[in-house]
Formats: sequence, C-alpha cells, structure tokens
Amino acid sequence: MYEIDEIREAKEIDDKYHQLIDLCNNVTPLSSDDEDTIFRAFSIARKAHSNVRRKSGEPYIFHPLEVAIIAVKEIGIGPVGVVCALLHDVVEDTEITLDELRTVFGDRVAKIIDGLTKISVFDMQIQSIQAENFKKILLAMADDVYVILLKLCDRLHNMRTLDSMENTKQLAISSETQFLYIPLAHRLGLYSIKSELEDLCMKYTNPKEYYRIKDLIDNSQVDRDRYIDEVSRPLREVLDARGFKYTMNGRVKSIFSIWNKMVRKGVPFNEVYDVFAIRIILDVPVEVEKEECWRVYSIITSMFRQNPERTRDWITNPKANGYESLHTTVMGHGGKWLEIQIRSKRMDEIAEKGMAAHFLYKENHPEEDVHNDIVENWLHQIRENLDNSDKNALDFVEDFKQSLYTKEIYLFTPKGQMITMPAGSTVLDFAFAIHTELGLSSMGAKVNSKVVPNNYELRSGAQVQILSSKKVQPTDEWLSFVKTTHAKLEIKKNLREQKKMYKDDGQKKLKSILASMMKKDSPANIEKIKRYFDIDDNLDLYYKIARGKITKEDVERSLQNEKSPWLMLLSPFKSLFGANDKTTGETPADTSLKEQYQYDFGNILLDAKYGNLIPEPATCCNPVPGDDVIGFVEDDRIVVHRTNCRAAIEEMATHKNRIVKAKWRKGEAVSFLAAIEITAMDRRGLLQDLTRVISEEMDLNIRGITIEGSEGVGKGLIMVYVSNLDDLNSLMQKLQAVDGIENVKRI
Repeated sequence: MYEIDEIREAKEIDDKYHQLIDLCNNVTPLSSDDEDTIFRAFSIARKAHSNVRRKSGEPYIFHPLEVAIIAVKEIGIGPVGVVCALLHDVVEDTEITLDELRTVFGDRVAKIIDGLTKISVFDMQIQSIQAENFKKILLAMADDVYVILLKLCDRLHNMRTLDSMENTKQLAISSETQFLYIPLAHRLGLYSIKSELEDLCMKYTNPKEYYRIKDLIDNSQVDRDRYIDEVSRPLREVLDARGFKYTMNGRVKSIFSIWNKMVRKGVPFNEVYDVFAIRIILDVPVEVEKEECWRVYSIITSMFRQNPERTRDWITNPKANGYESLHTTVMGHGGKWLEIQIRSKRMDEIAEKGMAAHFLYKENHPEEDVHNDIVENWLHQIRENLDNSDKNALDFVEDFKQSLYTKEIYLFTPKGQMITMPAGSTVLDFAFAIHTELGLSSMGAKVNSKVVPNNYELRSGAQVQILSSKKVQPTDEWLSFVKTTHAKLEIKKNLREQKKMYKDDGQKKLKSILASMMKKDSPANIEKIKRYFDIDDNLDLYYKIARGKITKEDVERSLQNEKSPWLMLLSPFKSLFGANDKTTGETPADTSLKEQYQYDFGNILLDAKYGNLIPEPATCCNPVPGDDVIGFVEDDRIVVHRTNCRAAIEEMATHKNRIVKAKWRKGEAVSFLAAIEITAMDRRGLLQDLTRVISEEMDLNIRGITIEGSEGVGKGLIMVYVSNLDDLNSLMQKLQAVDGIENVKRI
C-alpha cells in the first residue's frame, strides 16, 4: 500500500530530475540553453500535474520523469525528446493547450506532443477508437520518429507500473502492447525495450507460465554463471594473448523468448540450448571492425565445435533496422550448446538503440550526408503507404503491423545493385521496388538467367532482370500473390482507374435489379449488399455487377440473408477460425466443436451487469477450469477466451469496450473437452500404453484418439474430458513419461 508523504515525495521528484540531467550529460553534455529549456518543461509539467496521483498513489509527475529517464537511458534521446517526454501528457490531462506549448517551445515540440495525445471524442461510426489512436501515432511518426520513440518509452513505464490497475485493464493494455508496440520496437531495433515489453505482457496474459519459467531461470543461475565462466575463461586467455581490446559479458534470453521457443519447438526448458549467450564487444576502429570480428570468430571456431546451422552473419548483410552482429553457436563443456555474439562497440550501440542510433546521429550531425539512411527510407515508405491508403484505421493498422515482423531476403539487379525485400516477395514485388511503371508493365523476369512468371517467389541471393511490355495491364489476380504494401497499393490504384470505366454501367444494372425486386436504390440496401460480399466500396460493387461477377440472383440472396454486423467487425480475425458459412456465420470448427462440447458452460462467473447473458467457450482456444480467462460481448452472449489466446489479444487491443470480467466458479465439477497433440517414436503397444494412462491412471474419459505413423515417427491427437487445468497438466506430464513419447502439447 502506497503511503503519501509530501515532503519525501518532493525530495524524490527533485532527485529524479537531477538523475535525468546527469543521464543527459552522460550522453551528450547539455548546453546552458538546453538545460534551461528542460527545466522550464519540468516546471510546467510539475505544476500542471500537481495534486494529481496515479492509480498506485504516486504523484503523477513521477510518470513523465520516468518516461524521460527511460528515453535517455535506453535510447540516448536528445534535449528536444526530453522536453516532449516531460510534457507528453499535459495536453491530454490538463488545461494546457498545444498553442501554449507552441508559443513556449516551438512547432516541433507541439507537433510531437500532438502525435502523442490520444483522440478524445468517441465517434459511433468508428469501429475501433484504439485503432484510430494507433493510426494517429503512425501518421505523426511518419513526420517525426520521436513520436514513436517516446510512445514506446511511455508504454514501457506504464507496463512496469501495471500492478495497480484492475485485471481487465491490465489485459487490455498488455494486448495493445503485443498488438502494435512490441512489433514496432522490433522493427526499430530496440531489442532491450522489446524484450522487457514481451516479458511484462506475458506476466499479465499468461502469468502461470511466466512465473514457472522465471523460477526455472532463477533456480539455474548458479549453474549458469559457473558454466559461462568455464567457457569464457579460456577464451579470454586467447583473446588477451592476441592483443584484442574487448569487453565480454553473459546475457540470459528473456522469459517470453524461452517460452516461445519451448512452444514453437515443443521442447522442455532444459532443451532450450540458447537460454544464455556470451557477447564479445570489440574496441576497434570502424575501418577494421568487420575484419576483427571475423578474426575472433575464427579463434572461437578453432577452440569449440561449431553448429554450422546456427551461424548468423549480420555483418555482411545487416538487418533492415541496421542491426549488425556475428552469431555462432558452439558446443561447450558437458555437451551443452552456447551462443556467442561478436560485434564492435559501434555495432553494439546500434544493436542496443536500433534505428534510433541512426536517427539521433543524423540529428546531431546534420552537416553529414548519410548514405542509405535506413530511418528516412523506412519513414518514406510509411508516408507513401499512408498517402495512398484508403483503408479504415483497423485494416490499415493490421496491414502495417503485419509488415513489421517480416524477415528479409537480398536480391540483385542485372547491374549488381543489392535490393532488400521481405521474405516471400515475388518477381512482381521486385519490379515495383525498382519502379512503379516497371511493376505495372511486368510480364515476368529472368531469375539467374531462367525465365519465370510474375508470381515466382524469389530466394535470397538471386539476380533478377524484369521483362516488361506496354501491353500488360494489372489484374485482380496480381493482388493474390504480391507481398509488399507498395506493390499492393499501386496495383489497387491502377485497378481503381480501370474500374471507374465500369461504374456507370454497374450502377444502372444494380438500379434495374433492385427495381425488379421492388427495392429502393438506397444507401442502406447498397450497404447490405456490400456487407454480404465483403466489399469495401461502391466502385468495387458496381464493377463486379457490370462484369457479371455478381448476378441478380446474388443480389436477391444478399438482401434476404444478410450477415450480422458483428461478424463484419470480426473480419480482421476470421483467418484464425477458417472460412465462414454465409448463412450462419459459423466456421466448420464452430460446428464440430459445438457437437463435441456436451457440457454446461454456466460455471463461469461474469461481471454482474452481464449476468443475464449466456457465456460460451471460444472455439479457438477451448478454455478449461484453471485457465486465466476473459469474456467478450457478442450480441446476446459472452464468448470466453483464455487470456493468452491470440484472437483475444487482438480483440482486447482493438475493442476494449467489449471486454467482460470472467472467472471460474469454484467447487463445481464439470467435464471439459481438451485436445492434446503428441509426437512419438512409432512402436508396437504405444496406443495401449496411452489409453492405460488416460483411462486407468487418470480415470478420464476419452472422446477420441488417432495416431498415424510414418518412417518410424508417430503423430497423434487425443480428445479427452478433464475437470480442470490441473488434471490436464497432470495428464500431459504422465503422457510425456510414456516410453517413446517425444513431445506432448495442448492445442
């Protein structure tokens, strides 16, 4: 419980301010003018937020001070960013206006703070107020990257202090963070911030696994430190003898990264071989840093047995966010794998601060012509996509988010110029990356001298020569295989011009069809037809009617059997559940699981104001008693998800107004259907042993079990009724102990 003590708090506020100034001076010594400006911002913020406290009970001014400290410590942000960090909430939360800030601090500070200020008016036409706020941030970021850098620092401090919030807010804020801010931190190369945000999100959305893995890491620390010392000691001796100037330290993989690898690879904690790593940072001149990194790599691989499949060379080909490092995995003492990272001090600075390091260097050295400015190139792409996008905020943010985690490949033009593209890019994507006109006229390419079509997926290292013709015109089919946002936007723009030629004809045909049905050519009817066919705008509708892709019978069916608006709001997530049936809105999975779930889901307790609605289990994650759960309002029911369900996280991130508190009622024994996937060495008697564990040892009812073997490996699916999560976990542990079982996981 926080105790209010104004004298102590005043001292803490002053101490935090002086800590901030010391950190600023450690990065770049402040001029007297800069220090005066920062003090003015601090004084305004302190007065504006006086008598206001956070949910924790602390004075509100603690928050902007901590955001500024994070911005300087984690990113190395300059005086302008510090001023904005201190003032970032005053327009949103106090009587101070943007114009007043503009008068005192200038246009740039006002623009950045405006970008950080949430939309305050709720418009019922807006599908998602959160998505609108995300889009506003991205628009502001395209003008000034300080907006997103400060937003990430703001979000990190909010996540660090989330314990004082109620559970539903913890889940909503964590979900927003996973939805957009973690991918942005990843794309910007701010790996320290990204890792901490991932761990904090997991703490609230999947607390049981978070604390389990945290305990495993803590309990293994003594052995881990001893092992790192055993490996690093002989390595230090050799590097010292060769005259290298360096620092060496160990780092532990984040809790989320370990859990993610355990789930992805289907392995227990003790089989995640890169839980920890050694990092060697060389103090060498820039002109010889690559050569020196490779020298150290050569020494390491001569001392330890290397895993060739785990070597990553991001020195020759840096990541898109500027990350440069050389990684190798070697076999250490006792047959344990260990990752070793090699980089220079300059590379380490970029690795820690990502794109921000490039941006801040350019800002501090405006006189230098920075070749291939990765930050400006990226912001240029964002501006271009924003300028050309006619999507609503929810769709725009979803598309933008998808581009943030994409891996990259390296391609070459006939003249040897290297082009970086997202993995999965096609010939057509490459053509648009070279020039829009070349993309619009592309008919294929020569890839390593072999002729291939536009939809050919390119591999890293390929040399590509685009073949074009003035007779070529883009088609709807092109959109089905291009990967890059730029290509999609340009194709859509061209198709739109083509479709405009059919607008009048389609409009007349639709009017005629509606007249024959005794229906009006009203906006309401047109909206119903568009909603039924998942069409975004009138032009697409008229085009499809003019070309005969939508017939009179189709129009009649659409007006008689309209989809529910709720299903349309869920459209960004429909790929998670399979294709919807146009008459019921259900997926095949919905139907089959409804048949399987022969139990009453009424042992879920809901927020009192929703007591008259019926809770139902979400078919995407199948919660069982013991799972942390959350509910969402859907028409006249509440759909209950596990809190770490991907669909639930995306829904909380974009529609927090639909969140409903939910928890399990204690003391009621009800059977729930759970699905378990197993991988095993195929052997005689395996099925008999599995059924013995389930039926005899655990006394559980089996609904179905299937195992298929191929080349000595068996894969199977077990559907079993359990009463709670403890029973399910106990069953999985017992199955894992069966002879020949390699992996057991819940699906």
